[in-house]
Amino acid sequence: MWLLPLLAALAAPVAAAAPVSPEHAVIDAFDAEIPYRPGPVRIGDTRHLVYELHLTNFASEPLTLDRIAVEDAANGTALLALSGEALATALGHIPSGGDPKGPTIAPGERVIAYLDVPLTGGRAPDALAHRVTLARPTGAHIVDAGRVAIDARPLPRLGPPLRGGPWVAVYAPEMERGHRRVPYAVAGHATIPGRFAIDWMKVDAEGRFDRSDGKTLADSLSYGAEVLAVADAVVAATRDDFAEPELRADLPKVAIGDATGNFVALDLGDGRYAFYEHLQPGLRVKPGDRVTRGQVIGRLGLTGQGSAPHLHFHVASAPSPLAAEGLPFLIEGATRIGGYRSIGDLGTPWRPAPPLAPGPALPPANSVVRFPE
Repeated sequence: MWLLPLLAALAAPVAAAAPVSPEHAVIDAFDAEIPYRPGPVRIGDTRHLVYELHLTNFASEPLTLDRIAVEDAANGTALLALSGEALATALGHIPSGGDPKGPTIAPGERVIAYLDVPLTGGRAPDALAHRVTLARPTGAHIVDAGRVAIDARPLPRLGPPLRGGPWVAVYAPEMERGHRRVPYAVAGHATIPGRFAIDWMKVDAEGRFDRSDGKTLADSLSYGAEVLAVADAVVAATRDDFAEPELRADLPKVAIGDATGNFVALDLGDGRYAFYEHLQPGLRVKPGDRVTRGQVIGRLGLTGQGSAPHLHFHVASAPSPLAAEGLPFLIEGATRIGGYRSIGDLGTPWRPAPPLAPGPALPPANSVVRFPE
């Protein structure tokens, strides 16, 4: 686990005789942490670095954020600059109107900046440097907010988790309570297991997810689809003790520890585990089994927490649904045929879209894809 705490008081020393400008004044109660080491991942046709910057105010007065900048640590090349509405969105502080002012961190409060750095060059940087600008009555104060080395390990290239289609890759990085923005503090440590999670739902040409009124699980176009092993792997963990009601309205409320429902976790090697959640009762595998890519391991259902049948899929750093960091991965064999502008458009006809460039990738948010039959 990568944890890079930084106290702004540990700034480079200034000669005693030199005046201290507001830009470089020491702020002795501002902490920045980067708890997750990002690796480049292709999303659509662009590579990205997706990670978080945790900011904590230990001062007795509020601190107002004005700007976050991300640079190549080797040469200072600017990679991302967030201010105004973009900064507010990254922090979940969406302005309701007017001039978007940087959010204020109250004394004792921690905020998380959810960062997405697009990489347009040929080679990813070896490390990233961060600078945070604080707005104070005495002027703007720029604080070095830590460095993080890039995880350069090759990403797992996974096969399709399902057959045919069309399937919608349902996720919304900007959604306040979406997978991307839900930390879980388990055993005294916070992680984001769903950082790259996708909910797969089958759709028809008109954008419908159900054959009729959708009241029964069997009415769903997704329900009962065979779920496939994405790689040659060993089954690391399973759960298969949830039953399903016939009607969606009868789904029980579950504790957070039961939210996954019936699940399978595959050990992909190199500290990576593929998770399949909300499966029907009657899994085809058990812990210790060896599976081959494309093998049927279960069927798509609706156990645990959810409102409609779907396959939740993600890759994580440990065989635990919650106590693990979500890791990037690539999917082979998915052909994009369409998509939605936003998650709020789901249920309406999807828009056709050209295929992505050849090669494994994560589908862009709310893409419509086909897998091989």
